[in-house]
This record gives sequence, C-alpha cells and structure tokens, in this order.
Amino acid sequence: MGKTVITNLKNLFNKSNRGVGIELAPERLNIVQLQKQRQGLKLDSLVSVPVPEGVFIDGQIVDSPAMALLIQQALVESKIQTSRVATSVTGRDSIVRLIPVPAELDDKELREMVLNHEAGLYLPYPREEADVDYQKLGYFVDEDGIEKVQVLLVATRKEVTDTYVDTFEQAGLHIDVLEINSFALIRTIREQLRQFGPEEAAVMVDIEFDSTEIAIVVNGVPQFSRTVPIGTYQMQSALAKAMNLPGSRDLDLLQGMTIPVTPQDTDGRTGMTGTNPGMAAMMRVLGELTDELRRSIDFYLNQSENLEVAQIFLGGPGGGLEQLDEFLTQRLSLPTTQIDPIASLSLEVDEEKYPAVQRPGLGIVLGLGMREIQ
Repeated sequence: MGKTVITNLKNLFNKSNRGVGIELAPERLNIVQLQKQRQGLKLDSLVSVPVPEGVFIDGQIVDSPAMALLIQQALVESKIQTSRVATSVTGRDSIVRLIPVPAELDDKELREMVLNHEAGLYLPYPREEADVDYQKLGYFVDEDGIEKVQVLLVATRKEVTDTYVDTFEQAGLHIDVLEINSFALIRTIREQLRQFGPEEAAVMVDIEFDSTEIAIVVNGVPQFSRTVPIGTYQMQSALAKAMNLPGSRDLDLLQGMTIPVTPQDTDGRTGMTGTNPGMAAMMRVLGELTDELRRSIDFYLNQSENLEVAQIFLGGPGGGLEQLDEFLTQRLSLPTTQIDPIASLSLEVDEEKYPAVQRPGLGIVLGLGMREIQ
C-alpha cells in the first residue's frame, strides 16, 4: 500500500507538461514541442519542413489535403506524439482592436455588446463571415469621469479559421488554441516588452515570406496592426533577377547577404560595389518596406497622445538578415533589435544548428508551444 502511494506521488511530482505549436507559412511548416520544467522551458523537438508552392497562398490554406499530409509527416519526423496543438493565422484577414465599453455591464451584456454590436463596427466584411473573440483587460475612467473597461477585440474570417480546423482534423489533430501570429510573437518576447512603460510603444516587424506584419504594442497588448505585401520572397526575387539567377523559394541566397549600412560599408564588409545590380535591386525592395514601416509608425503616433516608440523588434524569416537592425536604426532613427527567441527563453540548443540569421524566424512557433503549457 505504502509503496503504491509513494510511486503515485513520485509520478505526480515528475509529471512534465508538454506543449506542441504548429506554424503554417507559404514556404515552410514549423513544429515545436516544449516541456515545462521547474527551472524553465526545455526544447524537446523543433522541425521545419518546406511547403510546396500552391499549398498556402495569401495567408490561407488552399490545399488542405496536402497541408494535412505535410503536418503528419513532420510530426513523424520529429517523433512528436500528440492529438492537441496550438496554431495561428496571419494578421492579413484579421482585426485587432481595443474598444472601451461601459464598466457596469455584466458578463452576458458585455458579450452581447462586443460580439454582436461593436464587432460589426470594425469589420471590413459582414459580421456573419467572421469568427470573433474578446478579452477584458483593465478598467479606466474616461475624460467625462465615466468608468469604462478596455476590451481587446479579435476577429478573423470564418472561411480561414474553418479551413484551419478542417486541415488539422484531416491530420488527426484537435486545435486547442487558434490565435493570430502577433499574439504568439508577443508571448515569446514578453520579458523584453515588460521593460517599457505605459507611454512607450514597441513595434514588432514580422518579415515573412510574402508579407510583413507590423504590430504596435503597448503594455504587452497590440494597439495597431497592418500587413504590408512585401516579404523575403520579393527581396530575394529582385536579387536573383538582377543577378540572372533562377528564382527560388529557398532563402539561402538572401540570408547569405549582409545589408549595407553606409556607402563605405557597401564596398568594404560585403565586397559589393555601390553599382552591384543584385544588391541595388534588393535594397530598393527593402527601401519600400522601410517606407511602409515609417508610414505605419507615423500614422499611429499621430493618433496617440504622449506616446513614443521605444524599440523596434525584428522577427520572421527576414528579421535576421545581417545588419538589418543597424540599417533600420539608421533609416528610422529608432533603436532596432533582432529577436532571438532561443536566448529570450533560455533554451539549450546546438548553436550551429540554429544560426543567428534563422533565429528570428522561430518566434511565432515557440510562442505557440508556450501557449499550450501556460
């Protein structure tokens, strides 16, 4: 009897919580399994497999059977056994808004007001075509002395979420959590975000394959988000075309480049001249992205009183390009840093397996893995 009790207690205390996150993107599928331990997080498994062209386009799964098969194969490759996962959708068809509502509403009245009345005011598509959720944040008193509660409204197209649910069901999986990419990225770098005060905004720039998601975050909450149709593919295509190289979905060519910070740097550290056609073509695309980022920041600041941008964080497959942080710091006159999710979460990994240029691209999938073990 005593032995049985001791064994059960031992199993209880040795129990480890594991979370599986799956990130879908046009050019790759990332899967992670994290384990929660007393001293922090342990990386059990992390695998990235290429996604063929035509499976995932414009932020949506267009070939569910093919994506489901890729997910199954990746789980087998990574030796992950699970039936429940966390995943995320892009911000392109999503709406994130902070809305103030009267504090005296009870939970039922609040739900009715947010989901059926307020949501319709902010959606660019009919309410019945949207999946909507919300979360109460903090209370505050407005300029008229009326107590309000701040509510975070999140919506995305129902056709997008339905396709995700169907695809994962085909792969034999149940989606525990379906969120927006920026929420997963915030979770990964939340310790860094906590260093900023209530009047300091952080800008997350998630440079993905065919788009860049810009999210402005205050107090750990996204206040403004925008998707720009410029990503690593546009940069690499411009580079390859100017150098008469074949187009590729593989980012090796782009990730091998060093972004020139000054004209002198162009000649020196990179070995490129100022007239190098490949570098010049790529820099034109990067210049367009920089202009869009500047416009987004200016637009938000013009609508916000007593707020300043304290930091830009670079994530996604394009966020780790060498010297991109220095380039944006100079062009935008704002401190810019490339996120390192491996270091942020104190994960022990083979350093050679995860070089610095690739680490910003792991921010979303690691945030999804964390969501499952919170």
